Amino acid sequence: MLEKLNVFLQKYIAILTPLSLILGVLVEGWGQNLVFLVSWLFAFMTFSGSLHMKFKDVKIFMKHPGLIIFSIIFLHLFMPLWAYFLSTVIFDDHLLTVGFVLAVAIPTGVTSVIWINICKGNLPLGLSIILIDTLLSPFILPFILFFVSGEKIELDVLSLVFNLVLMIVLPTIVGILVNEWSKGEIPKKIGKKLAPFSKLCLFTVILINSSAIAPYLKDFNLHLLFVILLVFLIAVSGYVFAFYIGRYLLKDYSHMATFVYTGGMRNIAVGVIVATTYFPGKVAMPVVFGMLFQQVLASIFSKLVIKRTTLMDENQVSH
Repeated sequence: MLEKLNVFLQKYIAILTPLSLILGVLVEGWGQNLVFLVSWLFAFMTFSGSLHMKFKDVKIFMKHPGLIIFSIIFLHLFMPLWAYFLSTVIFDDHLLTVGFVLAVAIPTGVTSVIWINICKGNLPLGLSIILIDTLLSPFILPFILFFVSGEKIELDVLSLVFNLVLMIVLPTIVGILVNEWSKGEIPKKIGKKLAPFSKLCLFTVILINSSAIAPYLKDFNLHLLFVILLVFLIAVSGYVFAFYIGRYLLKDYSHMATFVYTGGMRNIAVGVIVATTYFPGKVAMPVVFGMLFQQVLASIFSKLVIKRTTLMDENQVSH
């Protein structure tokens, strides 16, 4: 029963995500009353996602330090600068600029593991990037946001760091410890059972937090359309940049596939929580709209990545 539910949720995640957003806007008042649940729901999602990780995943850093460091730079320097440039050129709105930067400065998405598997990427490398990026996020993200928001927005950095540690770092460590302590037995028994609940938590988090941007969505206009289009452009460009960097700079195909998804996907739920907790509602707009495109783009680029694999395999056979 739970396995069938998980397959259904995974299959229709690209449809259920925007539906959750729309429903959250429609039940604005009800959603805002449930904000206190968000951090706990996300902590559960993080715990569930980290059950298959091991501390030894970090050891792969010794094999590929350059690629892992470059991935972190791509995620938290290159893409935020790109988002900052585009948003300041197109919009004269400081809150939106912070929102666009936040949308790409958040940690890489744990769900990228699914796509790395599908595209035959290097899973240990992907897990290593996710784990290191997750553990560094409470320190990197507040620094970026403090730098971008400046004096125009008052940001409680200590509270943000503490919240990120509770939502991301501690559940990740607990999940890894459970895996290590049970020698992988507990994740085998409960991992698949938790998977559908984790996805349901994601939809609930989206529903609750989208109520924060409800006032901006009720009056749909050209300005809002341009915000959505820029979110789409930045999301697509992240995948495109990662794809071509991987194609021309990384000789190993599995490394390329891994880089595409760790570089293209984001843990958007973290961004939504941060945006709605520490900033005015408008900051959440670019972050929340990112949920509309992430899984769809992941699916589209999987076809390009797999096609690239086929070509590389054919070349290796011919030689």
